[in-house]
Amino acid sequence: MSEKAASVNAWEALFRAQVSVLRQLNKEFPVGDLSFNEYDVLFNLSRQPGWQLRIRDLNQHLLLTQPSVSRLVDRLVGKALVRKEPDPGDGRGTIVCLTEAGYAMFRKVAVTHADSIHRRMGSLTTPELETLTALSDKLRLNPPTAE
Repeated sequence: MSEKAASVNAWEALFRAQVSVLRQLNKEFPVGDLSFNEYDVLFNLSRQPGWQLRIRDLNQHLLLTQPSVSRLVDRLVGKALVRKEPDPGDGRGTIVCLTEAGYAMFRKVAVTHADSIHRRMGSLTTPELETLTALSDKLRLNPPTAE
């Protein structure tokens, strides 16, 4: 098999696995408190220093368009889970900050969601999970090579 064919086969396997896992996690996601996308915003903010991020940088972590992210952030502001502040370094920029209430809500939902993730990923051994993490990070963090 050529390297190109191997790349396509690996991508298809990864893509199909992602679709399958996401469908299952969406089915089991604890509804009522947050939507899956709202949770994703809170999750990403919780991993940032000071629980804050410029909205344009937040866009890079989500699979949503910029206008959708802005509307989603506005909904979270309305629920007092995040707040928006002007960027002191750039008057045109907006910083999204996770509130204490937002972090508490994230943690509440995260416990149930983590159980669901573990059930879905639990068929892999710890070394396999570590390899999957390393390979996924490598794909995400390294730009493609030119040929």
